[in-house]
Amino acid sequence: MSAELDPMIKPTITPPVITIDGPSGSGKGTIAHRLALALGFHVLDSGALYRLLALAAQQHGIQTHNEAALEVLAAHLDVQFQNNHGEAMLILEGEDVTESIRTEEIGAAASKVAALARVRTALLQRQHAFREMPGLVADGRDMGTVVFPDACLKIFLTASADARAERRYKQLLEKGFDASLAAILDDIRARDLRDSQRAVAPLKPATDAIVLDSTALGIEAVLQTVIAAAKQRRSLHSFLA
Repeated sequence: MSAELDPMIKPTITPPVITIDGPSGSGKGTIAHRLALALGFHVLDSGALYRLLALAAQQHGIQTHNEAALEVLAAHLDVQFQNNHGEAMLILEGEDVTESIRTEEIGAAASKVAALARVRTALLQRQHAFREMPGLVADGRDMGTVVFPDACLKIFLTASADARAERRYKQLLEKGFDASLAAILDDIRARDLRDSQRAVAPLKPATDAIVLDSTALGIEAVLQTVIAAAKQRRSLHSFLA
């Protein structure tokens, strides 16, 4: 008897995914966590995965160009994402490293390891495992183009390099870190160039993505725009409260 006719066999429901891609400092991480909280979805911060890998490599004495060692480390990376009232809490090998992975040094290292094909392949299955009911909000640079090409809604969030540098500068100062606005701007421009020109999964909007420029928008305005877009997608209606 076919599965279509057998009442004892229940159809498999694929959890929906909303992807939010964009360059460093565009606010995609904040929007992803706020959106996941609003919808009751799980969240995947893929950029944090690469930062976590970079930090783990540093702690284990692995160089960012050692692709073979990084591939093994990525395949066995012990990480957890926790949504703390809309704020991300990141656990690496049982330790809260939420603040540790946000330094400019780790960010630069993460961008380098993310360009390695074997590392990206090793982390792909880990990212797919986050797709659980009732749904997932995934943010990164290739969520809508490579990791979840079948996502119900794809957002590409961007902003000018100057605006992103200013935001990052203020964040670092608020957290008590020394920071140079000029150095941050240079790093963002270099990272944009590296991410957009890499051979593997370059940073670019998916062909069916909604491109949203947040240069002149606040977080709340961006969030409400994305929530409105989600509510307009018929494929998401049965999963939204």
